[in-house]
Amino acid sequence: MEQYLVTGMSCAACSARVEKAVSGVPGVTGCSVSLLTNSMGVEGTAAPAEVIRAVEEAGYGASLKGTESQPAAQAADGLRDTETPRLKKRLLASLGFLLVLMYFSMGAHMWGWPVPKALEGNHVAMGLLQLLLSAIVMVINQKFFISGFRGLLHRAPNMDTLVAMGSGVSFLWSVAVLFRMTSAQARGDLPAVMGYMNQFYFESAAMILTLITVGKMLEARSKGRTTDALKSLMKLAPQSAVLLRDGREVTVPIDQVRMGDVFVVRPGENLPVDGVVISGSGSVDESALTGESIPVDKAEGDVVSAATVNRSGFLTCRATRVGQDTTLSQIIQMVSDAAATKAPIARIADRVSGVFVPAVLGIAAVTTVIWLLAGQTPAFALARGIAVLVISCPCALGLATPVAIMVGNGLGAKHGILFKTAVALEETGKAQIIALDKTGTITQGEPRVTELIPAEGVPEAELLTAACALERGSEHPLARAVLRYGEEKGCAIREVRDFTALPGNGLQASLDGETLVGGSLKYIGHRLSLPDALRRRAAQLAAEGKTPLVFARGERLLGMIAVADTLREDSPEAIAALKRMGLKVVMLTGDNRRTAEAIGRQAGVDEVIAGVLPDGKEDVVRQLKEAGRVIMVGDGINDAPALTRADIGMAIGVGTDVALDAADVVLMKSNLSDAAAAIRLSRATLRNIHENLFWAFFYNVIGIPLAAGVWYPLFGWQLSPMFGAAAMSLSSFCVVSNALRLNLFRLKDGTKDRPGTPVGEDAFRRVIGEIQNNMKQEEKNMTRTIQVNGMMCAHCEAHVKKALEAIDGVTSAAPSHEQHNVVLEMTREVPAEELRQAVADAGYEFVG
Repeated sequence: MEQYLVTGMSCAACSARVEKAVSGVPGVTGCSVSLLTNSMGVEGTAAPAEVIRAVEEAGYGASLKGTESQPAAQAADGLRDTETPRLKKRLLASLGFLLVLMYFSMGAHMWGWPVPKALEGNHVAMGLLQLLLSAIVMVINQKFFISGFRGLLHRAPNMDTLVAMGSGVSFLWSVAVLFRMTSAQARGDLPAVMGYMNQFYFESAAMILTLITVGKMLEARSKGRTTDALKSLMKLAPQSAVLLRDGREVTVPIDQVRMGDVFVVRPGENLPVDGVVISGSGSVDESALTGESIPVDKAEGDVVSAATVNRSGFLTCRATRVGQDTTLSQIIQMVSDAAATKAPIARIADRVSGVFVPAVLGIAAVTTVIWLLAGQTPAFALARGIAVLVISCPCALGLATPVAIMVGNGLGAKHGILFKTAVALEETGKAQIIALDKTGTITQGEPRVTELIPAEGVPEAELLTAACALERGSEHPLARAVLRYGEEKGCAIREVRDFTALPGNGLQASLDGETLVGGSLKYIGHRLSLPDALRRRAAQLAAEGKTPLVFARGERLLGMIAVADTLREDSPEAIAALKRMGLKVVMLTGDNRRTAEAIGRQAGVDEVIAGVLPDGKEDVVRQLKEAGRVIMVGDGINDAPALTRADIGMAIGVGTDVALDAADVVLMKSNLSDAAAAIRLSRATLRNIHENLFWAFFYNVIGIPLAAGVWYPLFGWQLSPMFGAAAMSLSSFCVVSNALRLNLFRLKDGTKDRPGTPVGEDAFRRVIGEIQNNMKQEEKNMTRTIQVNGMMCAHCEAHVKKALEAIDGVTSAAPSHEQHNVVLEMTREVPAEELRQAVADAGYEFVG
């Protein structure tokens, strides 16, 4: 998508006109114009020059972001509020002359305030003074007239057209009345002169422009605040970096840092670019990027990101990403791109905006004619027509959606939740089913010790010391889990001799002259007589999806350690929150059914679908979509096909890799609760958009008939053009202010969660049944069972599974370390020798 800056737009009618013009350029496949950021996103093969020419022919200006023709301030970030100061100057100048005009037109005429002697009784001079003062206000606000009449010339009237015509007609009418009053005064017809004085609308012409400028300034100020979250991020990015060159520290501008440069960061300093720590250690505050308030410890080999703050320690790092490639730049670009896209709900306002201004011009003309035909004076009829022009506000319609999208995106970015498009932000909250990958999403993704069960009379410390000594010689993931647990407990790891990894799920070594063994219950059971209580406990642990490891020294049983890929701390509560919001939670995993169901029960999911291959997850998601809207949550790499297939793909725990193509929503942290927060934020944003659209439509539906005098015959209600202008000036301000309320939304607070549109229970059950039946049917297709020794846990199963599924003709492999076998599903008869080689290459023994 190419990004452009568009100048000269004042309302939704303008953005609709630009969008229509660019969409007609050959080669353009998609175009989205944002009135909020005055930006445009264009997709397709059209040349930038053709796109810019189309915008200019429509009566507006355009420049490609990042080009020399673009103003420097906007090229830097496109977020700086330059409009409010300009409007403030215009407003102050307008108010100065308007107050003087109001003194003479109303104060002196209606309330008898003193005036210079030269003007006493000289009504023509008083009229000329009002003409001069109102003309000055019109010159100050000439932008309305230039933009408005240029729109008319291009047959694309906009809000400025309405303002310009309302003010211009008031002024021209008053000039005409002034000429007639001059004639009356020349004739000495004093009653006629006084009558003409009451028909002046000079103050209305000036007041309309001033009040609209007030509204525009408030609107611009509020719009500027919608990007506060992004601007606060940008302020964190330092302007310089301290590089190490030839052993000396050199401070250089940030744009001179190159990939591979070595830089240093002291406590309290911001990291200038993304990098990796090559020496030193410290504590880094990453809250600006992830929303996580607790600083993260960093040591040699750890990744660091620009805009984070080193709270303690001295870090020496090597730059890995600079300029537009840093995580911070990618986040800013992603939110900017999202602002340049349109949510589906915005299309309603766009369709209305496209015909709104011409319709209002027609209504104003018809209103004036009808009142004239009804016998009212030209002044009364004209006032009604002008009121219709100035009270109508297409701006509120055009801003209703983009301001809420921008605020919602900014709030999400502050908490490490990134929506790539406005569509993603809108659609996330409409989901009815959420499919969760088990490993790394619901669970930690790496095994951990969950229970330490010493044998009778054996201290925990002795069991743990022996286990750590034995596992030290193994590279197995379960061994790393035991060693990590020992380090956390401060266990001294002793040296062993004659270490051997034995086929059949066991390890053996010598410690202090005694044989130390460890492994599966079955393996140790062949060497020792194990108590029934231990066997029952091991069976219970296995049923919970855990792997029991039994240890013995000589002929003495030491005890058992249970290892498992444990649930993330926040997973049960996050899943409960998702269910409170009315979503059906489905867990997808390649694990065997018993392990999967054990994890599913602990997590509290609605359904478990086990034995699913990565490419099979895509098929499951496709079937789930038959029941309702689906969110798929995964790691964004292995689950890419399923993320792409889902209505909304949500990549979790991506850290600094935020630019994942497969995901619609990126969660920078590994907290499943952020998925619930993303849905919560989406619903709050959509609710805010509905409120804004209601206000925009309601305002116009009520305001236009009132201004036209529809209620005058019944209740005597009539609206002065000045009050109409005041109402118009506040309408957009109210919409933007309502959107800013989203900044107060607590997206991590689930106490007010309410169910969304639920999925049909019958349809959901039917689809789940079909998925389970399909998987059972697939199991019958050319199934073969082979015997494999050496597997000890689910991680061994994963190694064997990967090796066998790489063979052409093997569609799936389901290993079992307990049964020492692998169930294969094949599309052809694979030779035994080919299977043997694959198993041997993975480090295990093929039996037959």
